[in-house]
This record gives sequence, C-alpha cells and structure tokens, in this order.
Amino acid sequence: MIVVMKEGAPKEQIDQVIEHIEQWGLRSHVIEGTELTVVAAIGEKRDGAKEALEILEGVEKVVPILAPYKMASTEVKKDPTVVEVRGLRIGGGHLGVIAGPCSVESREQILEVAHIVKEAGAAGLRGGAFKPRTSPYSFQGLKEKGLELLAEAREATGLAIVTEIMAKEQIDLVSRYADVLQVGARNMQNYPLLEAVGESPLPVLLKRGPSATMDEFLLAAEYILKTGNPRVILCERGIRTFEDHTRFTLPLASVPYLHQHTHLPVVVDPSHGTGKASLVATMARAAVAAGADGLMVEMHPNPDKALSDGYQSLTPAGFRQMMAECRKIARVLEMRM
Repeated sequence: MIVVMKEGAPKEQIDQVIEHIEQWGLRSHVIEGTELTVVAAIGEKRDGAKEALEILEGVEKVVPILAPYKMASTEVKKDPTVVEVRGLRIGGGHLGVIAGPCSVESREQILEVAHIVKEAGAAGLRGGAFKPRTSPYSFQGLKEKGLELLAEAREATGLAIVTEIMAKEQIDLVSRYADVLQVGARNMQNYPLLEAVGESPLPVLLKRGPSATMDEFLLAAEYILKTGNPRVILCERGIRTFEDHTRFTLPLASVPYLHQHTHLPVVVDPSHGTGKASLVATMARAAVAAGADGLMVEMHPNPDKALSDGYQSLTPAGFRQMMAECRKIARVLEMRM
C-alpha cells in the first residue's frame, strides 16, 4: 500500500509514518513527487495496518497497491523516472541512444566505434567484455581487458559505458569501469544477481527474457527496486514466437503498455529484436514513434568480420542514417535527443 502525505507535510510527520510502517514488519520507501510525497509500505498484507496509518498526522490517505509489482507501478509513482549518467539521459522526454559492438574485440575497434557513436549524437557506448554465448566454443569476450578498453574509450569521448554483467561476483570488477550495469535476457530471472545489482549505486539496464510476460518482466525489475536501487531502465529486446523470419519477434506494443503501468523508462533493442541488420533502422524509427525513451543498437565498423552478431550490426554509415531519421521523429514528438 502507499501512504499519501498531505501537501507540505514536514519531515517529522513523514518519519513518524516510516516508523509505524516498520513497526508493522513492512519495508518503507519514500517517493518525493513534484507536488506530493508518498511512502510505500512494502511486504505481506498486515490486518489493521491500513487503518492505523490513516489516523497519523499529516496523512492524506492510504491506498492499496493492486499491481503485483509495487515499487515499479505507476500507483506508487506517477512521475516518470529519468535515469541520467554522464551525458546519457533516458526518460522524461529524453531519448537516449546507446550503440556499439556486440563484443569488444580490440583497442582499435572500440575506439573507432566510440568516436563514430559520439559524432552521430548518441550518448552511450555498449560493448560486451563478458559474453554469454550459446556455444562454449564461441568467442567469450576479452573480460577485464575489454573493460579497460571500454574505459579508455570513455576517456576519449565522454560516452557513458553500458556493459553486461553475468554474475554477482563480477559486480565489483565491472563497476570500476562501467557507468550502467546491463542484466541480459538470460539473467532476467536470476534473482540473486538482481538483488546484488539492486545494492549497486550504478543504474541497471534490465533486458526482457525471450519468454517473459510483462508481469514477470516488471517483477524482475521489482527485485532491483526493492533492494534499494531506483535507477532501473527496462529494455524490450524481443520475444521468442513461432515466427522464423526474424531471430525474435519485436513487440513494440510493449512500449506504450509499460508506460501505462510503470514509471520506469523503456529502451528498445531492435538489433536483438530482429536479428537482421536490414530491419534495425526501420524498427528503431518505429520504436521512437511508439514512445520509447531510448534505443540500444549494435554497430560495428566491419560487420562481416565481427566476432559475434555481425549479421545484426549496422555499419557506421547505416548508423548515422538511422540517427538522422530517428532525430526527425523525436523532434515531431517533442523529445530531446
């Protein structure tokens, strides 16, 4: 449930509400909006708790949260969450673009890509240092050396670094180099990992699992939020269906649906969502038109020679054209890019 405070309620009254919530064995979470402050009471329902909180000084009303995901719900927070790190800003009318190769392969490759990404107007650099691959014989990434190269690219361009983390044991290492921790689709329901990144001060980009429902996706985000990290970015990267003309099916209806049910920003990954470079720019434009808060796109200077996912990576020329086209759509929607 959420406790809505009266406008202008002082800190003493808010602290009193928090104390009472915790006395009932619930967890409190204060959310300050533009006009009102609400305090979320999270946990199993306690008989009598609602009535006891309603009579406290400074309380306007107490409202049950109907959604299974509590802290991610718009019932708790009406204002859209904006996630900002370095020059990357996602949500609240800002379209943040993250681009780069599937894998960091060499110093020359990642520095070249970083400069192209920067010059085209994107603010985030993606690149895998630890790569989860279906085959154990496929390229697994450069690991810490890859992280060092990403950090060097950030130093050269100022781009925010977004890279995947595969296990909670990697958090300290990756956090020394990255600006945003990415939880990949395979780990969307790795609950120990979700709780571990929930303890991190860095923003988390959470990718939807290929078979996950919307409720499962938002409940995965809830694990991160409830552990204490409010800076969560949702990423729609396509789901597995009976279709085989694309690698996955990219359901863009999830963008407005998520905006109706959560305050968290929504990014779309048309590279994984289609698996075909020829479709990426078109679906990127469609995602912006659908109201996405950001894009996450794979781009490689030589896709034919990429060590992973070259078939879904844009060329530098294709990426520049995509950025120009998306900028036009964003301008019509009065989004800043």
